[in-house]
Amino acid sequence: MTKPCIICVAITGSVPTKADNPAVPITVPEQVESTQAAFEAGAAIAHCHVRNDDQTPTSDPDRFAALKEGLEKHCPGMITQFSTGGRSGSGRERGGMIPLRPDMCSLTVGSNNFPTRVYENSPDLVDWLSSEMIAHEVKPEIEAFDLSHIHQAAKMQADGRLAKDVYVQFVMGVKNAMPVDKETFDFYIQTMKRLLPDSEWCAAGIGPGQIMLNEWCVANGGHARTGLEDNVKLDRTTLAPSNAALVQRVVDLCETYERPVATTAQAREMLGLRAAA
Repeated sequence: MTKPCIICVAITGSVPTKADNPAVPITVPEQVESTQAAFEAGAAIAHCHVRNDDQTPTSDPDRFAALKEGLEKHCPGMITQFSTGGRSGSGRERGGMIPLRPDMCSLTVGSNNFPTRVYENSPDLVDWLSSEMIAHEVKPEIEAFDLSHIHQAAKMQADGRLAKDVYVQFVMGVKNAMPVDKETFDFYIQTMKRLLPDSEWCAAGIGPGQIMLNEWCVANGGHARTGLEDNVKLDRTTLAPSNAALVQRVVDLCETYERPVATTAQAREMLGLRAAA
């Protein structure tokens, strides 16, 4: 397969702490250093959250701005993707970093269950977040926690609430949401081909499902997400030493399936992003 595989590294997230794995980067300097190593290993996209000094999640635009500046300096050309996820804030606070004009932002277009709560994404909030992304020329990555989210993204694209050719990520393995299931994964791909035939897709597997989803994506022509946000271990007994080590596993899979790893320039072209500053 000659199609390059875009590797996204989810560096921090909102949940894992240094108690789970000391390699989880919390401060902005730690995040920049960890991302630079992942970038040099082959990651083209950095999926970013920011934390307070006590490791709790936040949507603080100033912290996002500092992270963006550091990544642009130390990871030239890398695609910056900011999270608008619900663990980091409430309401429109979740989109306060969009005016910083990262290349991309995550967007969940519907609600679903999480391990201990409902991940709530009201239609009004979703429409506001998507309108902010259009206004600031930020490409959304649709985080599909459910099949209905792919249908909703297609509807929003058709009626102009999303820019053309969204990027869709299948999220599998969150407790109480969609499990890691191959038949469902295959049906997601079929649904993408039917509803969003011009859009690229990737997938994220949570915990032990990460490496499985990585392989399914590489083998089926999609793109792959890895990183300490989703999984802090290499196997049941071994902590991942870094984000770069998890990226290297995907690079190795690409070699196995004879797929080139996408450069940042190739990733930008495939996703229809503006050239790096």
